[in-house]
Amino acid sequence: MSPVLAGVLQLLALVVALGLSYRPLGDHMAKVYSSEKHLRPEKWIYKAIGANPSVEMRWPAYLRGVLAFSAVSVLFLYLLQRVQGSLPGSLGFVSIDPDQAFNTAASFVANTNWQSYYGEQAMGHVVQTGGLAVQNFVSAAVGMAVAVALVRGFARSRTGELGNFWADLVRGVVRILLPMAVIGALVLVACGAIQNFSGIHEVGQFGGGTQQWNGGAVASQEVIKELGTNGGGYFNANSAHPFENPTGLSNLFEIYLILVIPFALTRTFGRMVGSLRQGYAILGTMAAIWIGFTALMMWTEFAGNGPAFELAGGAMEGKETRFGIAGSSLFSVATTLTSTGAVNSFHSSYTGFGGGITMLGMQLGEIAPGGVGSGLYGMLIMAVIAVFIAGLMVGRTPEYLGKKIGTREIKFAACYILVTPALVLCFTAASFVLDTPSHSMTNSGAHGFSEILYAFTSGANNNGSAFAGLNADTQWFNSTIGIAMLLGRFLPMVFVLALAGSLAEQTPVPETAGTLRTEKPLFTGLLVGTIMIIAGLTYFPALALGPLAEGLAA
Repeated sequence: MSPVLAGVLQLLALVVALGLSYRPLGDHMAKVYSSEKHLRPEKWIYKAIGANPSVEMRWPAYLRGVLAFSAVSVLFLYLLQRVQGSLPGSLGFVSIDPDQAFNTAASFVANTNWQSYYGEQAMGHVVQTGGLAVQNFVSAAVGMAVAVALVRGFARSRTGELGNFWADLVRGVVRILLPMAVIGALVLVACGAIQNFSGIHEVGQFGGGTQQWNGGAVASQEVIKELGTNGGGYFNANSAHPFENPTGLSNLFEIYLILVIPFALTRTFGRMVGSLRQGYAILGTMAAIWIGFTALMMWTEFAGNGPAFELAGGAMEGKETRFGIAGSSLFSVATTLTSTGAVNSFHSSYTGFGGGITMLGMQLGEIAPGGVGSGLYGMLIMAVIAVFIAGLMVGRTPEYLGKKIGTREIKFAACYILVTPALVLCFTAASFVLDTPSHSMTNSGAHGFSEILYAFTSGANNNGSAFAGLNADTQWFNSTIGIAMLLGRFLPMVFVLALAGSLAEQTPVPETAGTLRTEKPLFTGLLVGTIMIIAGLTYFPALALGPLAEGLAA
């Protein structure tokens, strides 16, 4: 079987698996967030944290809950790392330095999971399982809660109430993420991923010498890092490490985990707004971009760079032989079009255009299908922009799902799409203006520029993957990427919840003959075009200096 055919078959198998999961998972999540009942374990949690899950919140109160919970999470995770040397199960590792502890705490709470350290050489069992793995669950649940609040803003009318943040947070963990993670961990263990609390072992190497290997609760952390679109690996090699991702089957399963909730949330959206066809339109937009990017990535990586490259097996540099070009390309597109950031290959070793595709996937806003929760609310923001553009073209007040998109709503949407580009481009520019940051670059020229552009694109968009080659464990990068991660995560949420509150207060407008049919393929095409144009106008100059220049010079 040719490698290209194998790649196509993997893509088809992935599409079938996602299709079979779409309806039951989407309907289940809609029931979870619409239910008025509370499970007994949930009641214990509410009592422990002193929350009343039945109290409806307006958007400022909902936002305060998001920010307060996240601030406490950052502080807790920071302190846990700073005292690691005194904790049992630390495996002899010392406490984490302040700048790196801040960067890691910001990273995992922001659902970014950027790692400027070697996991197997820095973090013990307590920090890994009691700190990082816990944040993998709750940071994903926060994103889902904000997405559901925006959906309620479209679904409700003449009220500013968006639900209860604490109820949405707890339900997301208890009823959705935990059950799926348990099943997924069992699958990964069956595939060969490790799951233990053993210490450090010395093993012999071929040709003499020894090497140290850690044990750990790897399968349980691996499954939620993919399922919650987190991405932080137990080991520095991340999902290229055989303890995390041992076989081609586990690789395909992990890609499925990355995509399944973000895609299924479009059905949840359709259910909650009372129109499944609206959900299908959003799904079609996400799927079109995802399949298009996957096809482009496979084409550029299989093509390599000339006959010699092709005879040598294509662009296999930096890729695991057990996954090949197809499995690596599928994974890289899935992880950068979502906010996952897990990697099973070195993105820095991809062709110039291949590296550009991973970067552009993040620069779209990671909305195809995007992160858990963040992908849906990011796509809905783009839908608001698209109907506004359509309204300008026909001279009619734009409407979406029966809600008028006025000056206030479009300001919130515009602020949302300006936050991350401003962070990415300003921090990248500052890194080249100052003397010290550029010394962290391993490469010069266009590829070196791409290293730093990729780092801030990854951090501000809450992805967490690295281009590799950049020494990011410095005070400058730990601090600035940490700030970019926090602002890139929580500033957009402010505008999302403000928009949700504004929409929920409106009185629905009746549909007329002139109403834009947002459930039709025409709108899907308009939405795809809007996304690509906005990203292109924003990032093309920077991309031209990095991956495009490298690709054209090859």
